[in-house]
Amino acid sequence: MSGVEVLGPKGPARFGGADMLAWARNQLDIASQIVDNPGGGLLFATQTIGQVKVVLGDADPGRWQAVIGLLEDAEDEAVRRGFVRARSLLNQAREQLERA
Repeated sequence: MSGVEVLGPKGPARFGGADMLAWARNQLDIASQIVDNPGGGLLFATQTIGQVKVVLGDADPGRWQAVIGLLEDAEDEAVRRGFVRARSLLNQAREQLERA
């Protein structure tokens, strides 16, 4: 086996090949569009918001603290069926990501 070269894990590129901020903005757009859709929109939107929070927190929690806070509030609003406010918070978070 000495002829086998191990370079590291294989598999799909992280975030589908997109950079992290573009991926996060796209995910928040999707969440905003589906949050009040019947048939699972709320579930998928809150899951998407949670995924973005985790990725930003893993990348640099200090840098993204304000965005993570907005996303936590958006998640809470969505679960309480405050869809207008949830969308507003998602837009604010997305705008902050655009300025980064």
